[in-house]
Amino acid sequence: MPSTISAHSKTENNVLLEENKLILVWTITTLLVVMNTTMFNVALPFIFTDFSLSSSTASWLVSGYSITFAISTLTFSRLSDFIPISRLLLIGISILAIASIIGFFSTNFGVLLVSRILQAAGGGPVMALSIVLAGRYIPIVRRGKAMAYIASSASLGFGLGPVIGGLITQYLGWNYLFVITGLSVLSIPFFLKLLPKEVIGKGHFDLFGAILTGLSVIGLLLFLSTFSYSILFGSVLLIAIWWKYLNKVEAPFIPPILLKNTQYTKILFIGSVGFFINFSNLFLIPIMLTTVFEKGPVEVGMFIFPGAVIAMMAGQIIGRLIDRYGNGLLLIIGLLLLFCATISFAMLSTFQPYFIIIIYMFASIGFTSLATSISNEVTRLLPTTQIGTGIGVVQLTQLFGGGLGVTISGLLLTVQESFPSEVIYRNIYISFSFVILAAVVVYVLYYRRAKLNQQT
Repeated sequence: MPSTISAHSKTENNVLLEENKLILVWTITTLLVVMNTTMFNVALPFIFTDFSLSSSTASWLVSGYSITFAISTLTFSRLSDFIPISRLLLIGISILAIASIIGFFSTNFGVLLVSRILQAAGGGPVMALSIVLAGRYIPIVRRGKAMAYIASSASLGFGLGPVIGGLITQYLGWNYLFVITGLSVLSIPFFLKLLPKEVIGKGHFDLFGAILTGLSVIGLLLFLSTFSYSILFGSVLLIAIWWKYLNKVEAPFIPPILLKNTQYTKILFIGSVGFFINFSNLFLIPIMLTTVFEKGPVEVGMFIFPGAVIAMMAGQIIGRLIDRYGNGLLLIIGLLLLFCATISFAMLSTFQPYFIIIIYMFASIGFTSLATSISNEVTRLLPTTQIGTGIGVVQLTQLFGGGLGVTISGLLLTVQESFPSEVIYRNIYISFSFVILAAVVVYVLYYRRAKLNQQT
C-alpha cells in the first residue's frame, strides 16, 4: 500500500513538473508576442522618416496588425475544436518566424506592412490557445495560477516592449526588432515535447464566414482612412452579405445570437472604446515625444514604461476589488479615469514631457480596470455554452477598436499638419473625450437594463 501511494505521488509530481515547464515556455513566448505589439510604436516616427510616409499611411502598421491579430485570435480559438493545439501552435509560430525574416530584410513600406500583418496572423494563436489549453488540461485548482502567469507576462510585455524597442531602434535600427520576435521559433521543440497528445473530434469550421468577417472589418477601416465612397459601398454590401450568411449557415464563424443580445453588444461597444483610447495613446505618445520634445527612441520607451508597469501592478488589486465590489464599479471607474486622462492630455501633454508620464499612468490604470471588468462581466452575462465564442468576439471588437483608434489618430494628425502641435493634440484628445462619454452613456443604459432584469 505505501509503495502504491508513493508511486501515485511520484506520478503526480511528474505531471506537475511537466505542467510548470509548459507554462514557463508559454509565458516566455507570450512575452515575445506582446512585446512585438508595442516595440514598433516607439519606432514609428523613424519609419515615417525612412519611407517618407504620412501619419495616416503609417498608422496601418498598427491598425493592420491589430485587426489581423484579432481575427487570428478568434480563428485559431475556433480551429482548436478540430485541430490539435500543438499543430496550430506550430503553424502560428512558423508564420511568425517567417514574417520576422521578411520584415528584417524589408526595404519598402509594402513589404514591411505585409510582414507585420503576417506576424499578427502568427502571434494570434499564442494568446488564443493559452485560454483553450488552461480550460482543457490544467485542473481548476491550478488553472487560475497558470492564467495569472500568462496574463502577467502579457502585462510585462506591454511595459518592456517600448524600452527594448527604443534601445534596439536607437543603436541598431528598427529592422532588428524583427530579430527579437523571431526568437519565438525556439519554443517550437519545447511545445511539441510538452503539449499533451490530443484526440480531436471531427467538425466544421466556417472558413467563408471567417473571410467575410475579416474583409468587412478591413473595409470599414479602409473607408475611415480614405473616405472613399466606393469602399464604403463595398463595405456595406459585404456586411449585408456577411449578416445574411451568418443567419443562414448551421455553424457560423460568429453566432448571430450573440450579436442579437443587446446587453452583450453594449459591453462590446464599451470594451472597444477602451482599446480605442489605449491604442491611440500608444500610437500618439511616441510621435508626440519625438516631434514635440525631440526625444530619442530610448527616452520614448522609458516614458511609456512606468505606465505599463503600474498597470501590471494594479491588475492584482483591481481583480480583488472586482471580487469584492463587482464589475460595475470598476468599469465606471475605468471609464472616468480614461476620461480624466484624455482631458489632461488635451490640456497639458505638449507643455512638459513629464506630464505625459504621469497622465499615462492614470490612463493605464483606467484601461486595465475597464478591460478586466469587461472580461468578467461577459462571463457573468452569457450562458456557459456561449462564453468561449463570446470572449473571442470581445477580443475581436476590442482589437478592432484599437485599430480604429490608430487609424483615426493618424488621419487627424495628417489633416492638421499645418497647425501648431498644441492645437493638433488638443483637438485630437478633446474629440476622443466625446468617444469616452458615449461609452459612459451606453454603460448607464446597460446598468438600467440589468437592474430591470434583476427585478423581473
